[in-house]
Amino acid sequence: MQWYYSEAPLLIYCLEVVIMRAAEFVQSYFDAWNHSDAKGVAEHLEKDGTYLDVPTNEQYSREDLIANLVDFFTYEKPSYELIGEVLASEGTIAFQYRMFSEDSDDWYGAEFMSLEGDSVIKIVDYWNPTHLETQPAMVSAPKYVKSGLNSDQMEKYTNQLSNLMNNEKAYLEPDLTMPKLASLVGCSVNHLSQAVNSGFGMNFFDFLNRYRVEAAQEMLSLNDSQSQAILDISFAVGFNSNSAFYAAFKKATGQTPAQFRRTFLAKNSDA
Repeated sequence: MQWYYSEAPLLIYCLEVVIMRAAEFVQSYFDAWNHSDAKGVAEHLEKDGTYLDVPTNEQYSREDLIANLVDFFTYEKPSYELIGEVLASEGTIAFQYRMFSEDSDDWYGAEFMSLEGDSVIKIVDYWNPTHLETQPAMVSAPKYVKSGLNSDQMEKYTNQLSNLMNNEKAYLEPDLTMPKLASLVGCSVNHLSQAVNSGFGMNFFDFLNRYRVEAAQEMLSLNDSQSQAILDISFAVGFNSNSAFYAAFKKATGQTPAQFRRTFLAKNSDA
């Protein structure tokens, strides 16, 4: 996706035009985030572009980013706003942002977009939830990734997460978000993300959906499961949409819920 208009080739190296086009591009990018438009966000990257989430150390292709954001927007409906001005040069766009919602504290972050010609080929996102009333400086964004967990903290948080999921079944709450789960664990969202990523080898959404899918498999395997609608099962295990349930179930098992049920029942009837 082009970040400036190609009909202005004679002015492209003019600083004012560069900044203006960059600001328009960033506004379009924010509009996509604020409309929970996963495809719209990702299409600000070139097809071969990458998105790097620095605190979680996860890198996404454009297609992977769409899939991840579909999950994210299922559970979160935040709003984003620009802080300060958009900074731009021939090869980079940089800006700060604030993310806010009714269910969590404000998050601050900074993004750096690398350009190749007229296209964005990489977006690097530094973010961190904060209780600070003052806005973080753009130049301090990389410090967010330096708050790593030591081994004792990691063990403590992973044990708490396992208890919350296996014993208290926190995943059954359909509105469970990263800030809410972090509050239950007693840590920051950044540390929660690190604990899930490093301790369990997956991101928050896959971690949460793993338990929900396993619970759904148990319900689909009950003798009376034929009389239980799949939609009812999806809501019972914590999903708040049937499409999100089907996508997570297929990703985890390679089958749709209906295929899983038929296969299980067929095996048991032959036994």
